[in-house]
Amino acid sequence: MNFLAAWRLWLLIGVAVLGVVYLLTQRTRKRYALRFASGELFDSIAPQRPGFRRHVPTALVLTGLATLVVGFAQPTVLRRVPRERATVVVAIDVSLSMRAADVEPNRLQAAQDAAIRFIEELPPTLNVGVVSFAGTAAVLVPPTQDHRLAERAIRDLELAESTAIGEAIFTSLGSLSTVPADELGTPPPARIVLLSDGETTVGRDDDEAVEAALEAEVPVSTIAFGTPHGSIIYDDPRTLVVENEPILVPVRADNLRSIAEATDGSFFAASSLDELEEVYSNIGSAIGTEEIDVEITDWFVAGALALLTISSGFSLLWFQRIP
Repeated sequence: MNFLAAWRLWLLIGVAVLGVVYLLTQRTRKRYALRFASGELFDSIAPQRPGFRRHVPTALVLTGLATLVVGFAQPTVLRRVPRERATVVVAIDVSLSMRAADVEPNRLQAAQDAAIRFIEELPPTLNVGVVSFAGTAAVLVPPTQDHRLAERAIRDLELAESTAIGEAIFTSLGSLSTVPADELGTPPPARIVLLSDGETTVGRDDDEAVEAALEAEVPVSTIAFGTPHGSIIYDDPRTLVVENEPILVPVRADNLRSIAEATDGSFFAASSLDELEEVYSNIGSAIGTEEIDVEITDWFVAGALALLTISSGFSLLWFQRIP
């Protein structure tokens, strides 16, 4: 907890002084009473003395005053709130290796399901764009608040040959550049979330894409999706590959980790649908919300009023007076 006017907490010293004065007054009062009356006389005059109850209302009043002082210092707490105007581009690998069934029912369908769930949980004010990439990259949906449009584009993804991760980053950056800046000329906060199971085989290399992302100040969070044991059947008669012979397509993570680290993004590895959904959930929490200081003065004012009211109630009940 932080305070907007922390210097006002010095007033707590005054509350502490009142507490000390009360204790000294009680000790003096007790000595004075014992000096002029015997214990037997006290027992006959007041056989049922209030005991500790005498101090309860005062303790509540002092606690209420301390609570008011804390509220007067304008306390704040960090709270997550939906981001305004933030933009995320979801880039999904649709290369043939995404057909591997090491993740049920296969890598691509699991990625589609998780990405759609991810978009469904994003704040409605957040812009979402969709890019698909294999041998080339294409903007399927430019950044928009129409999340249904993005979900439909992801559901309609189709496989193609090769992997162009660098091109996917360049294309995503181009898509982000279409989002207008605010009235001060500040571009909206943006991030690219790129999912792939492989490494660049065609197009511009990853290093060029990293430089472009750094220049645009856009972090690229990457997800390596799949297992080391994935395989596909590739039966293109134009190749020398034996028909119906399984081809290993293990997930490649090193290049994706390097991209994330170089652009100040986050790297994740997922080998199942559940893990992928958890990854997207973590990313969504980071992208879709931000932490801000929220003043909670009213909490302390309400607490102080409650304590003072309870103190008055006890005092009226036990001593027929308000402290």
